[in-house]
Amino acid sequence: MKNTIKWIVLLAFTFTAMGVSAQVKLGHIDAQKLVSTMPETIAAQKQLEEKQAEIEKELTNMQEQFQAKATEYSKNAKTYSDVVLAAKQQEIQEMEQRIMRFQQIAVENLQKTREELMNPIVTKAMDAIKAVGKENGFTYIYDNGALLYTAETAEDILPLVKKKLGLQ
Repeated sequence: MKNTIKWIVLLAFTFTAMGVSAQVKLGHIDAQKLVSTMPETIAAQKQLEEKQAEIEKELTNMQEQFQAKATEYSKNAKTYSDVVLAAKQQEIQEMEQRIMRFQQIAVENLQKTREELMNPIVTKAMDAIKAVGKENGFTYIYDNGALLYTAETAEDILPLVKKKLGLQ
């Protein structure tokens, strides 16, 4: 009798699980691929490239000035008095430190700008993914990078989200 009850309970759980799994609609998307195709991303990348080019130009200018000072120092070091020699060494060291600070600030600034430009784009994409999921009755939508296994029956919603955003 106990075995019969166990089998009935086991069968009930099995059929219940099968019924629940039949109602689940899975979808997958490569969110990074979606974001990279959005026109806003292309515009943001252009802005970042322009800012980076401006920074590189200034850095090159600073390095050329440093190199000129270092070359001038090495050529004339034997002719300088001790006081002038110390002043020139300090000037070169300060220039080197300025260049290093500039590089650090530039990297931080580029990262901040990238976040400021990309966060609204990522938010827009995520909102579109959620809207498509809701409109099309998906239970779960996975990003390929976050899931190790995707059933072949899962639907790639990238075309639906692109359509929602008006992308080709």
